[in-house]
Amino acid sequence: MTDVRPFWVAGRAQTGTETFEVRSPYDGEVAAVVAVPTAEQVEDALVAADAVRHEASRLPAHTRADALSTVSARLAERGEELARLITAESGKPLKWSRVEVSRAASTFRWAAEEARRFSGELQRLDTSPGADGRIGLVRRFPRGPVLGIAPFNFPLNLVAHKVAPAVAVGAPIVVKPAPKTPLSALVLGELLAETGLPDGMVSVLTVPNDRAGDLVADPRLPVVSFTGSGPVGWSILDSQPRKHVTLELGGSAAVVVCADYAADLDWAASRCAMFANYQGGQSCISVQRVIVARPVYDEFVARLVKHVEALHTGDPWDEATDVGPLIDLAAAQRVGSWVDEAVRAGATVLTGGSREGTTYAPTVLADVPSDAKVSAEEVFGPVVVVSSFDEVDDAFDMVNASRYGLQAGVFTRDLQTAFQAHRDLDVGGVVIGDVPSFRADQMPYGGTKESGIGREGLRYAMEDYSYERVLVLTGVVL
Repeated sequence: MTDVRPFWVAGRAQTGTETFEVRSPYDGEVAAVVAVPTAEQVEDALVAADAVRHEASRLPAHTRADALSTVSARLAERGEELARLITAESGKPLKWSRVEVSRAASTFRWAAEEARRFSGELQRLDTSPGADGRIGLVRRFPRGPVLGIAPFNFPLNLVAHKVAPAVAVGAPIVVKPAPKTPLSALVLGELLAETGLPDGMVSVLTVPNDRAGDLVADPRLPVVSFTGSGPVGWSILDSQPRKHVTLELGGSAAVVVCADYAADLDWAASRCAMFANYQGGQSCISVQRVIVARPVYDEFVARLVKHVEALHTGDPWDEATDVGPLIDLAAAQRVGSWVDEAVRAGATVLTGGSREGTTYAPTVLADVPSDAKVSAEEVFGPVVVVSSFDEVDDAFDMVNASRYGLQAGVFTRDLQTAFQAHRDLDVGGVVIGDVPSFRADQMPYGGTKESGIGREGLRYAMEDYSYERVLVLTGVVL
């Protein structure tokens, strides 16, 4: 009989009356059987989170930091096991799964450090007559328990980005992992249960998507942190206008390659090739559009195609594999239909453009109409679109023409161009000298326009999960 993986209710492992299978996207093999919480068990988790909210907010900084440090260390200790779980559930190539585990350990380590220095500020208030002897102490306090809804593409680290800042700021959290990829999140629940945090501080509930609305609507979860598709994210915000909702909804990440980067075109091309495809393109900041200065366009595109064709595609368990399968057959078929649509509209396939089961070949397209889905929407697949520009202002306009604005990359050696990009690109982050796929887990991460609202990155998420409360002291000698 197959073992059933339990979920976590208020720090305790439980199973329910129903189960579901988690299958490998690559070969359909059963990775695990997972228990589904009953309505009563979900209620227990919510009651516990609500009951512990005040105790959690009063936990000493060292208690929160020590728990986070413990999780970081345990993630590192169980790194290979977790990496193999990520590959089994998501089809992510094993080498990228190892990177994800390392990043998750770093995320908790950063959270521990931020928990120790999340201290507030002093303000002199004697800046106008009548306020002599007054000083303000501004501190941040948790808004209350958090609902963290995570996607499938980073099943461990994006759960870490929900949980770690919540614990750091002293907020209970209920996590809903993606049903296709819950296994590494369940191990994280186990590690958190080992820390001695108060009962109710963390629950990991493997509820199906069609029951998520009940969690979103529950008034005991005043904060919702969602990473996933735009339609779902905006529907959460629309349905809960009085809650504090943060949304990370993806994008159509662009790269600008300037003519002054001619000496390093091969580096730029290799980075674009890898990070358009490295997770099967299933990353919010995967390279999707590459806009190249006309004098270097032909050479760059030739190098890009060469590097894309050199990527090893296939079995995610093969240590050499760079590009694995998409999350399911429907996703691979959708990517294929979008490429076919672009070709019918006049696009040229420079390499790729074929599918084998859930694996879609890394693909480079040229001559793509700006309104084609592969250019205007988030592909979330291994497809990159190339085009050219004459003036850098035109290139930046092309970047901004997207209704998304998560991150952008600019390959340039010119300082003025770098600062202009920072000023003019309507995105949440600009990366100079590299692709937009770069993310350090402590930096503010989020977008503009339809890429969402709010920020991840430990201190920035802690601010999102909390609010300012001022203490005014009167009659102070200043």
